[in-house]
Amino acid sequence: MPENLPSSDHGDGVGTKRDADRLVNRLSIVVFFEWVGAGALLPLLPLYLRDRGASTSLIGITMASFFVAGLIFQYPSGRLADRYGRKPVLLVGLLAYAVASLAYLLPSSNYSFLILRFVQGGAAGAVEVASLALVSSAVPLARRGRAISKIFSAQLGGTVIGPLIGSFVGVQHMAIIFVLVAILCTTAAIPVLTSSAIEAHDEQDAVEGELKKIKMNRALLGAMGGAVALGLCVGAYEACWSLLMQSRHATNLEIGLSWTLFSLPYVFLVRAGGWLADHYDRRKLALTGLSVSMCFCIMWPFVSSIYLLMVLCFVEAIGSSMSLPSIQGLLTQQRSPQELGRVQGLYATAQTASIAISASIAGTFFGINRALPFVLAGGIGGFVLIGVAIAWSKVPGTSSDVLALENNS
Repeated sequence: MPENLPSSDHGDGVGTKRDADRLVNRLSIVVFFEWVGAGALLPLLPLYLRDRGASTSLIGITMASFFVAGLIFQYPSGRLADRYGRKPVLLVGLLAYAVASLAYLLPSSNYSFLILRFVQGGAAGAVEVASLALVSSAVPLARRGRAISKIFSAQLGGTVIGPLIGSFVGVQHMAIIFVLVAILCTTAAIPVLTSSAIEAHDEQDAVEGELKKIKMNRALLGAMGGAVALGLCVGAYEACWSLLMQSRHATNLEIGLSWTLFSLPYVFLVRAGGWLADHYDRRKLALTGLSVSMCFCIMWPFVSSIYLLMVLCFVEAIGSSMSLPSIQGLLTQQRSPQELGRVQGLYATAQTASIAISASIAGTFFGINRALPFVLAGGIGGFVLIGVAIAWSKVPGTSSDVLALENNS
């Protein structure tokens, strides 16, 4: 192996392939428990705040504070993960989320919920960045797509199951939800605390002195552009999808089912996307999947049938699930383990910022014209993808291309 080739690209790092797989499986459990808890809380918290007499503006600010915290803390969390290890960041993030959930039970004003939701947003962002950085450092590039897809699959599985649990318990028993979320996040911390593999990778990737400055290259720029394009669409969906369905006279059950049908395919299809990312050109896979997402975003307001909308939700997820593992592969290739936390932090910050901006203005545009937020998000995202394609044009798209480039350098 050439001296300048990061071990995380073509070596197994600490231990064998079996050790790396065990680490990924443990992290999948961690992420699954965390997002089951987060998913159980998300759909009910606005209703709970409303029942407590909170104004609609305070409810909106409280829910938005989650994304604002992610925007603020994701890159610093990545830097801390690079400097002090992924394990401490994972543990602090999970336990902070649990403590904030229990704090909802304390007698306090509605404004305290804004602070607690802010804490949960920062904690969730830290866990996401540290988890993806750890997987990227533990698994070589040739298998990274499949490993990353397991993390995404666990995350999305949690977002499918969590809201169902919350709906079953109901807003009238929110205290049970708060305790359940705290238990799930604390349980998720146990594999982190007891994992020798995580400890071994932290020791291997330890940095003495100051961290080296990250070099902004074409692969990173393209990945951040892809994150922005996808975030624009997600923000429009967060703010306007339920409103669009309601304008088509959909029932509450049909609206909820449409969200489930959109999320469920990711749980399974993202694994196929991981396999493709490890065997084919990641640039083409990512750009194709992202382009499909932009086209569907533009198309949604022009579909009048509720049932066709629900079916197409499932189809749209196919394209998106193909792109995520490939973007992660491009983002992390040719990076040393000591850079991966900050690289993931930059990617997550770009996506969170675009989601927050898109969601904050989409409602206003929807009031002007129902099609406007979707067309603008998909159209602007499409233009961003032109820049992504240019940035990635000279980036190696497969593991063999990366190895050949490094051998020739």
